[in-house]
Amino acid sequence: MTIDIRTATIQPRRQTYANVARRIGADKPASRYEESMFDMQATGEFHYRPTWAPEYELFDARRTVIVLDDWHVLRDPRQFYYGTYTITRSRMMEASEKAFAYAERRGSLSAVSDQWTELARHYLLPLRHYEWGANMNNCNITDIGFGSAITQAAMFATMDRLGIAQIVSRIGLLMDGGTGTSLTAAKQDWLEHPSWQGLRRAMEDLFVEPDWFQVFVAQNFALDGILYPLVYRAFDDEGQKQGGGAISPLTEFMLDWFDETSRWVDAVMAAAAKESEANALHLSDWAASWTARARQALEPLATEVLHDREGEVLDGIVDDLAARCRKIGLRA
Repeated sequence: MTIDIRTATIQPRRQTYANVARRIGADKPASRYEESMFDMQATGEFHYRPTWAPEYELFDARRTVIVLDDWHVLRDPRQFYYGTYTITRSRMMEASEKAFAYAERRGSLSAVSDQWTELARHYLLPLRHYEWGANMNNCNITDIGFGSAITQAAMFATMDRLGIAQIVSRIGLLMDGGTGTSLTAAKQDWLEHPSWQGLRRAMEDLFVEPDWFQVFVAQNFALDGILYPLVYRAFDDEGQKQGGGAISPLTEFMLDWFDETSRWVDAVMAAAAKESEANALHLSDWAASWTARARQALEPLATEVLHDREGEVLDGIVDDLAARCRKIGLRA
């Protein structure tokens, strides 16, 4: 008896969902990202207007001066949907957990000089409150932003900022032996120390900024674009010179995250600027004004850590931001 096993190829009647096919073509298979992102935005006739802003619909593209024919052009080059996002962050956190485990097991932070430890507490630990503010700002973008391409990516950024705040808090607990005294002192620095008040005021102004796209540019491009290279590169380099290298592996997550997230931020701004001259003008003005404000806000902190090098370092970071602007089609 002979058994003949054959295979049959069954062609699907369509490659993807109809709404996705209308955008990419009926014969082209869609990625998981495209199927999870396209047309998730609620549109149409809503039952009522929000009582707190009756001039708008519940979901309204007019909440920003940026105008787009199709809000799905603001795509994420990382193509994050829930699955890819959680897998990527899990891998990044595995590396971070190993760094913390090593620091706890070997007591590596005890080798850092008392002088640098005290300075690191001052420039690093209050950032847990900055990250909470960034969490709030990106959550606001998710709430009142328009188009699932931008709002789902902003929600991922919202959770990222909460995670980074937790990493900063863990560093503080390592520094004070788990007592939490360093975190209490960091909160007082954030609320009262003169070096932090410019940044704190900028964050609080963003809490009440009605244009969510301006919040996106101010928070994710300008403020982050100066703070992350300053704190996690320039300050860290200074710490290496003064025996503070044990702190560096604990903040590696932030550097990797910033480099990755900058790709998304630049792609969103480039797509919006490409749509019209008016969009490009608004984005250029926001980037310029908030970059100048971020530099001014962080200058006192940079002076405390870098001393006479603060101007040179900040100028270099601002130049890098200007280069990013030119690359994405904005006026630098």
